[in-house]
Amino acid sequence: MPRIEWPTLALILGCLAVWAVATTWLVALSLPLAIVVTALCVALFCSLQHEVIHGHPFDNRLLNEALVFPTLCLAIPYHRFRETHLAHHTDSLLTDPYDDPESNYLDAADWDELAPTTRAVLRFNNTLLGRLVIGPVIAQIAFMRADWRAARDGDLAVLRGWLWHVPSIALVLTWVWLAAIPLWAYLIAAYLGLSVLKIRTFLEHQAHERARGRTVIIEDRGPLAFLFLNNNLHVVHHMHPRLPWYRLPQVYFGNPDRYLQRNGGYRYTSYAEVFRRYFWRAKDPVAHPLWRR
Repeated sequence: MPRIEWPTLALILGCLAVWAVATTWLVALSLPLAIVVTALCVALFCSLQHEVIHGHPFDNRLLNEALVFPTLCLAIPYHRFRETHLAHHTDSLLTDPYDDPESNYLDAADWDELAPTTRAVLRFNNTLLGRLVIGPVIAQIAFMRADWRAARDGDLAVLRGWLWHVPSIALVLTWVWLAAIPLWAYLIAAYLGLSVLKIRTFLEHQAHERARGRTVIIEDRGPLAFLFLNNNLHVVHHMHPRLPWYRLPQVYFGNPDRYLQRNGGYRYTSYAEVFRRYFWRAKDPVAHPLWRR
């Protein structure tokens, strides 16, 4: 019999069901509430796409990807997400401004060449408030610019990823057109969902001379940890990328010293601590402090 991870399968189907209710029935009850619930479903669905990338809930990749084919966030093609994220899992390259596709750092030489207004925007983006407000726009511009250059240079995988994205978002937009939620409201919800995800990615990696010290542990077990499917225990995920989301807390809290020794104690007690410390100020510089071309 094929392996089936029932918690993940149930969560995918449940997320889609709540998303469907939020964009239809809930709209008549309260449009602001419908927007908020839709945004939370978008954030959770992106986390579930991440689970699919790592081989859950089935052994069959096509079955897994069929479950998350509709791109609820509208912004990131799933196949591009998959390729860039798997490249990100080369731990020796974590935070590299060029070779880590998910790095938030710039080469210091590139930083020196930027206009003052651009630097100001990127400094604001390095606060948690900035990451929530403008982070999705900044990330989308950088992502699309990199993919445009790759496609222009003949990378067919990039082109295929965006071509598959067309029917994916067409499916979602058709639902929105048929459902009760206005398009403008859905776009707000999608943006809010991406903003919530920026809380997770804000400091999950840091510049460090050793690769093992670059990945964080946030010992949160609240609503945000659920939305992120326990990827706040991020060093555990990088050490065991095939481990399903519902086993990460058991593995970490069963032997926390092992993982804190691994990452040199790069740890926060909760997302509340992260908000207190970095909502108004940046944790890191934009220019990578250990890298210069």
